[in-house]
Amino acid sequence: MLTLSFDTSFKTAAVALLRDEAILYDVILNNSFNHSETLLPAIEQACRQLRLKIGDIDLFACTLGPGSFTGLRVGVSTLKGLLLATGKPAVGVSSLMALALNITDDAPLICSVMDAGRGQVYAACCGYNDKGILKQISPEEVIDPRDIIFDSKLQVTFVGEGAIKYRDLLAGKAGKVKFASSRHQHIRASAVGILGCEKYHRNELLNPDTFVPVYLRAADAKPGRPLFDNGRNIIKS
Repeated sequence: MLTLSFDTSFKTAAVALLRDEAILYDVILNNSFNHSETLLPAIEQACRQLRLKIGDIDLFACTLGPGSFTGLRVGVSTLKGLLLATGKPAVGVSSLMALALNITDDAPLICSVMDAGRGQVYAACCGYNDKGILKQISPEEVIDPRDIIFDSKLQVTFVGEGAIKYRDLLAGKAGKVKFASSRHQHIRASAVGILGCEKYHRNELLNPDTFVPVYLRAADAKPGRPLFDNGRNIIKS
């Protein structure tokens, strides 16, 4: 199965092609151009590099959020256009989950943190199960980084540009805290593709007529059990 995956949820744009879970092409674009200017040419370049046509793609995968409102709209609009043109299936992936996949499965708990502006971050916690599959442990939240609290015995690895920006605030949030290196702070489209394939096999497909970006701050964001709840709820192992 050929999967075309992409991400436009933050400052970088990323495109990848996978055959099943084998990564054939994977690129991150970090330039001054808008995602609306870079995404379609990047998709075209990926297909050209592997001598593929868009009709050869079996599955499309895209991050739905959270992230930049403008970036998410570009990604979702592009995905809807590809589905309209090809009639192929698609899956949506959490940008925070894709970011967490940068961290290897020896990390007990991974906290993805993206800068949300206004002194807030988008955050969610993930971890690997006994089969080595990344699972989301907490719902995605938009929160003041000062209000993130963990059980004092936990070992937590923070990843994302938000974690770097608020490193001093997050440094004492758990028993043992690690920060991912700078080369792991951006979402890779190959991670989107890997998570997308897993969702495809679980039949978690998008409805082309109804799916929308996940903004978290939008009025129609689905409420969930708070992970942090402004510091009152504490993550425990």
